[in-house]
Amino acid sequence: MESVTRVGMLTLALGLLLLLSGHSVRTEDATGSRFVCNALPPGAEPGCGYFATGNRVQSSSPVEDELRNTILQLRETILQQKETIVSQQGTIKELNSKLARCESAAAAAAEVSPQGKSRGQSSRRKELGKNTMGDLPRDPGETIDQLGKTMQSLKGRLENLEQQSLRLPITNLSAGGVAALTPLPRDLRELLRQRLEVLETQLLRKVAELEEEKSQLYNETAAHRQRTESALNSLLERITELEKNNNAFKSPEDFKVSLPLRTNYLYGRIKKSLPEMYAFTICMWLKSSASPGIGTPFSYGVPGQANEIVLIEWGNNPIELLVNDKVAQLPLSLSDGRWHHICITWTTRDGFWEAYQDGERLGTGDNLAPWHPIKPGGVIILGQEQDIVGGRFDATQAFVGELSQFNMWDRVLRPVDIAGLANCSAYMPGNVVPWIDANVEVFGGASKAALEICEDRAFDS
Repeated sequence: MESVTRVGMLTLALGLLLLLSGHSVRTEDATGSRFVCNALPPGAEPGCGYFATGNRVQSSSPVEDELRNTILQLRETILQQKETIVSQQGTIKELNSKLARCESAAAAAAEVSPQGKSRGQSSRRKELGKNTMGDLPRDPGETIDQLGKTMQSLKGRLENLEQQSLRLPITNLSAGGVAALTPLPRDLRELLRQRLEVLETQLLRKVAELEEEKSQLYNETAAHRQRTESALNSLLERITELEKNNNAFKSPEDFKVSLPLRTNYLYGRIKKSLPEMYAFTICMWLKSSASPGIGTPFSYGVPGQANEIVLIEWGNNPIELLVNDKVAQLPLSLSDGRWHHICITWTTRDGFWEAYQDGERLGTGDNLAPWHPIKPGGVIILGQEQDIVGGRFDATQAFVGELSQFNMWDRVLRPVDIAGLANCSAYMPGNVVPWIDANVEVFGGASKAALEICEDRAFDS
């Protein structure tokens, strides 16, 4: 309305100026019977009279100058108002665009059923992934925070429009033509406020919907986690039950340890620790499937000495017995893929040793770590050679095959006792390390299975 008023004032001022100019151009003689028409030079204003001689009439009155200045100021004011209106239209268009995005987001959310589930699981995830405000994050919690920030930003922009950038300059004629500032027109300010209220309502509705959906997703996740944990617990109980059934051997010693691959992570471990010993006898059943070299059927390491006791066949070398990292070569042959009973004895006195295969003594020797007591507190590993106590295995030195009846005594057994163990006519568990199920644990894919060694050996032969 103010723009229309100002345009009317401009029209009135122009008419008045033309009227005064016509009065100065037209010249009438004293009798009223003649009119003198003078030619105007190019660029001359119609309000400035000229005589026939081409000289300009004396300058106009102060009233005309004031009106002329007023017209120029009104023209400048109209141009400024036009620029301001264009800027306001851009702002309104931007707010309308934001509102349209919110309305489209609300329409998309309305397709969700009252239970919070979409027509399909995949379509619901796609709707959740849409960017409804141009740059909203996918997570519901982040979306709520971003919507709040957007709403605060829009409020700040409106306040800025009202207080600073949307003030219109007009000419205050009563103040001698000095420019003053007036607020944004009331109808435009009211329209912007209404738009912002609608947008704020849409944002609050969207926030409430996202909060509800977030709560539903949390409940669904908690329920799914509970179902998963329940299923895992049931599976774990079933596995434990199957393991108990598998480990329910006829007797605690009737089982074998299988080491099917040559790796550095597949092994067995004896839980029982050794005391300090001045002699020992170690017996076991072995069935090797590796070539060349059976690897390391067992090793015993202590802090400061990883090779306290080791039985190893590496590559094309003969089987070796290590005591305190001292070596003796044994005349044993175990690479035919059959079960063999092995016993080795040692005493600290003169470092004397014996090697038995299938009940028969095949070799003896001495000076193997003489007068060295076997240190206590170490770790016995089945199937791997230790570079540090209990670890740092080398796959090239791993045992591949099966072993059973690993027993250890802190004395040297008699040949007759060893023969009885080999031909299954006697059973005598080790007094230091007995072969029982509860005393052996396996790792990395090694397994325990039921075995009656004497029957299996008879079938094997």
